[in-house]
Amino acid sequence: MTVLATNLCGVPLRNPLIAASGTAGYGPEIADVVPATRFGAITTKSITPESREGNPPWRVTDLPAGMLNAIGLANLGLARFVDEVLPALDGLDTVMIGSIAGHRIDDYVEVAAAFGGEAATALRLVELNVSCPNTATGRLLGSDPDDLATLVAAARDALGSKPMLVKLSPGESDVAGLAIAAVRAGADGLTVANTYPAMSIDPETRRSRIGRAAGGMSGPAVHPIAVKLVHDVRARLAAEGLLVPIIGLGGVQSWSDAAEFVLAGATGVGIGTGLFVDPGAPKRVVRGLEGWVRRQGFESVEGLVGGFES
Repeated sequence: MTVLATNLCGVPLRNPLIAASGTAGYGPEIADVVPATRFGAITTKSITPESREGNPPWRVTDLPAGMLNAIGLANLGLARFVDEVLPALDGLDTVMIGSIAGHRIDDYVEVAAAFGGEAATALRLVELNVSCPNTATGRLLGSDPDDLATLVAAARDALGSKPMLVKLSPGESDVAGLAIAAVRAGADGLTVANTYPAMSIDPETRRSRIGRAAGGMSGPAVHPIAVKLVHDVRARLAAEGLLVPIIGLGGVQSWSDAAEFVLAGATGVGIGTGLFVDPGAPKRVVRGLEGWVRRQGFESVEGLVGGFES
């Protein structure tokens, strides 16, 4: 057992680093570039009941300190995912997290029921994506506490006992309030947060640089905001006696970025855009985190979660 071994909602991870949904394909694809063992867990693309082609191109554009995407939840759909992808996940030597998206509660319930079934034992945890900023309805069920609670409770019933995370949007006025609603409704943990609603306009064409007016921004520019969100959400949950594990997500490029999330209160640390910039980043981040934990005089990274001293 290394100093980076941790536990996410009852599931042991070799380290806190988690490949974010949409950045590692369905799982097997990333293993062709980065060994799966570099991650504590890998999150699949978000799966919907029916297949989705996603948004028209262009779907991605560079920004000065990050990127803007409008993928649009493109995926194979539930049936093909179960038949074609799930069998291959057993061969990956890491924890797999299945991501679920939808337009309405019934969509989430349908996929959750499948992910909670015997055919999906390769998925150790499930993440409800209620916060996609680049589809017309991606944030519809994740912006109101009552609606979110209804969704989470329904998915909880369909999923059974498998640990369930809820991925929140940073674009809402009271993210911590949504976190409380999700936990009270049955969420075992949270991902804070998804990409940030944003736009990029080409002055010459007067049109968006992506295939729709707005998309989701990620990368180094959002990192300090995401760190504060994790800190604030954890503080509010603690005040309500509802503390659950949090995956901190946003702009991780280095071990120090990851360490900031840990100190702010994250048990797991997501990496997404950083993988596109440098596929070698996971190795650097994990090595750097291990050295940091030892320099801090701790035997486990778990002792540093929420260790920020104001």
